Amino acid sequence: MSGMRIAFFGSSLVSAYWNGAATYYRGIIRALAKRGHSITFYEPDIYDRQRNRDIPDPHWADVVVYAAEESELWRALDRARDCDLLIKTSGVGIFDDLIERAILDVHSPHTSAAFWDVDAPVTLDRVTNDSSDPFRALIPLYDMILTYGGGDRVINAYLQLGARICVPIYNALDPETHHPAAAASRFTADLGLLANRLPDREARIEQFFFRASELAPRHTFLLGGNGWQGKQMPANVKYVGHVFTRDHNAFNCSVRAVLNVNRDSMASYGFSPPTRVFEAAGAAACIITDSWDGIEYFLEPDAEILVASDGSEVAGILTGLSGQRARQIGAAAYRRVLAQHTYEHRATQLEELLGVKSPMRAVSTHSAVTDLVASQNTSLGET
Repeated sequence: MSGMRIAFFGSSLVSAYWNGAATYYRGIIRALAKRGHSITFYEPDIYDRQRNRDIPDPHWADVVVYAAEESELWRALDRARDCDLLIKTSGVGIFDDLIERAILDVHSPHTSAAFWDVDAPVTLDRVTNDSSDPFRALIPLYDMILTYGGGDRVINAYLQLGARICVPIYNALDPETHHPAAAASRFTADLGLLANRLPDREARIEQFFFRASELAPRHTFLLGGNGWQGKQMPANVKYVGHVFTRDHNAFNCSVRAVLNVNRDSMASYGFSPPTRVFEAAGAAACIITDSWDGIEYFLEPDAEILVASDGSEVAGILTGLSGQRARQIGAAAYRRVLAQHTYEHRATQLEELLGVKSPMRAVSTHSAVTDLVASQNTSLGET
């Protein structure tokens, strides 16, 4: 028997424009396709994403772009109803509440329904603080909750809200997409940051990036991402606007170090390494990250990644960071992620969760899910 037929309803697979999850979706879906599974990704035509595509329709997934109209969404849902695994991701951007309900209504008896949360801290804070949130009542009805991070704190929070099971499928590296590349003069700087301007991240970027640039005026800083137009910046900061994913390797390989700044919620929950960390490690870049719980699970501090608690520490690290040490740290991170943190590793984890052997045969997902439900409920003291 061939692999599973999987349908994703998400923000976008083909465009990373105002869509930080694109790299994650591409990595896990490409890895699943390589293992014999058939994937269709349904995405709405919103936010000018189709005008700002990073990639054409890939050969490893079918992409269905539907108009931002309820009738077109229902047409897409009807097309997806007979798949083996039906997935709604968080943050589609339009009709999210409707899709979350409809996924549970339209799927056929042999289909498993999953909610894949790519922003679990924000989702959990929202539903915990609002008992009337429509998604809260749906959590126990999904066969599984998947997240791209969060560790035990996220798992336990979802279980307390009634989830049958909750399993993190962490970000990782797709070495075919992100890898060492030639430097580009337009990206040359001492410290580079790729980050869209978002309300729950801007204050931390002020602290870790702009404050560091003020404290290290002899160093050059490079900022890429959407939304920073009109922002007052120190003279040693160069803003290059949106950087397409095809240019991320050159960006990461042109700066002496790459800065990672987590959003407030991700930092507070921990165990949520963003895609940028693995992109940079895959390019053998030296990474400086803000501090968050669980870093050592992915990369070893001081050997494979450098950790700072504020902008002053970022400036201090940068001032004392020689080119040779930066290259050594980047090379060590590159070896680690290739050995333990590729999307092939994550796809294998997902197959084990679903009880699927790849690529020779696919079996019902429900028996494997039932076993995990029992084990996670036991951890909460339920019988």
